Amino acid sequence: MAEDKNYTNVPLEEDELEIDLMEYARKLWNARKTLLKVAGVAAAIGLIIAWSLPTKYQVNVLLSPESGKSGSSSALTGMAAMLGIGNFSIGGDANAVNFSMAPEIVESTPFLLELYHTPVKTIDGKIDTTIVEYLQTEKKPWWVHLRHLPSTAIGGIMSLFADDKEKVEEPIDPFRLTPKQLGQISSIKSIIKVELDKKTSMTKVSITAQDPLVAATMADTVVTKLQKYITTYQASKAQEDCNYLEQIYKERQADYYKAQEKYAKYMDANQNLAWQRKEAESERLQNEMQLAYDVYSSVASQLPMARAKVQEAKPAFMVLEPASVPLSPAGMPTSYIVIGFIFLGLMGASAWILFGKDLWLSLKEGLKEQKEEE
Repeated sequence: MAEDKNYTNVPLEEDELEIDLMEYARKLWNARKTLLKVAGVAAAIGLIIAWSLPTKYQVNVLLSPESGKSGSSSALTGMAAMLGIGNFSIGGDANAVNFSMAPEIVESTPFLLELYHTPVKTIDGKIDTTIVEYLQTEKKPWWVHLRHLPSTAIGGIMSLFADDKEKVEEPIDPFRLTPKQLGQISSIKSIIKVELDKKTSMTKVSITAQDPLVAATMADTVVTKLQKYITTYQASKAQEDCNYLEQIYKERQADYYKAQEKYAKYMDANQNLAWQRKEAESERLQNEMQLAYDVYSSVASQLPMARAKVQEAKPAFMVLEPASVPLSPAGMPTSYIVIGFIFLGLMGASAWILFGKDLWLSLKEGLKEQKEEE
């Protein structure tokens, strides 16, 4: 009998589940007018949000960078040891700063300050100014204005009592930036995005702006300055070492000329003498001259390599996708935003009809009974 009882429980649970689903479907069907109203309101809100969002354009530049190589410089290292000047290598560490650090470089304040006065022009030609001034003219959604309404009102009131004298732009001091300058730097930073793919070593620079020509101009400028920023660092390291080697070259050249002149003067002054002492002194001066020449010749032979290392230290990269003026705006289409709001509205309304309404009524009844008992 127990087995029969267990078997009869299974179809009852399935029937109960089916009844619950049918009950949910019935509730939703009975509330179809409410759901249609919610869908209409959600669609209207979605349209308002979509139309309030300013149109933006995005330009992506894809780079395939290669760091400069410094080489082993074993010959220079051996020569440096012979000269007693310690370890010496041309080009330093070529990987000290490279394109793998591009995201950090672009977000740094010194790099952003280099973009501060970048000239930009809108595609319609109505605005021709710097990137800082242009970003002040970009449109913002209405809710941003509402959020800043108190500060805007206070600023407007204060401007009524301020002097009408022309305000002089404060000089930029990277060590002590003003709140206004920090805000302007943050606005520049907000339109730039750099992504590094560690697997392929590809670097993608993305610029987002409300004008397509401004976006393309800034993308090209950021890539150019990024290359210059890294090249300057790596080439300066190699140039510094090259300058040091040229200094050694001039010193050893002077030593050789001095030894050569000393030997020549001695031989001219003692050319008619045949003393043993003269022969010994002549041989000593000749050896000094030869030694100075060997050192001088060794440094001279390495100097062209050091100069070549300056060029070799400069990083090279291939622009796989150059900057170009986009023809269509970026971002989510209006239809997607409207559909998303409708979906969220229907989901919220359905949850209220199926569960929230009954829960709210039971909560109200419980509170009412508790109040009557008191």
